[in-house]
Amino acid sequence: MAELIELYEADVRIVARARIGVALRPHIDSVDLMQSLHRSVLLGLRNQRFEIETPEQLCALALTIVQRKAARHWRRAVRQQRLSGVLRGASLHDRLLEIRTQDPSLQQPELDEIFQQLVSQLSTEDQQLLQLRLEGYSTVDAARSLKLDPDVTRARLSRLRKKLVRAKSLIDLI
Repeated sequence: MAELIELYEADVRIVARARIGVALRPHIDSVDLMQSLHRSVLLGLRNQRFEIETPEQLCALALTIVQRKAARHWRRAVRQQRLSGVLRGASLHDRLLEIRTQDPSLQQPELDEIFQQLVSQLSTEDQQLLQLRLEGYSTVDAARSLKLDPDVTRARLSRLRKKLVRAKSLIDLI
């Protein structure tokens, strides 16, 4: 089992640290995230939930799981902040800056400009949807709040994620 874990641990630990970033550090440690990942992988392998034939597939699976776990922790932390009233009055631009890209080549003024331009290009409904997701609302709850179909909302979120990735922002968290 130790040999199996060694196949992916170094690469996944780097991704875990990047995904946690500054905003999530008070809520979770990369070591905790890795332990949770190991548990999920081991249980999945034991229950034959995964069909893994190569070490590359195992690494890809581990990366996907750690990204999803980090996103889940982020949403939970933001939901708690929203429920406690910490997020009142935060603009969409400010929320985006909180979870900005880990790209060290982008400085604060560049990020400000990227996010201002991105937000200005979004429809009002997309801005509201993004704001709700960044405040920790689930997709279904955001859809209800905007009086949209949840499936339509999922499709909109998928398009928003692609726009954010193209805008060089690391927001796998929405």
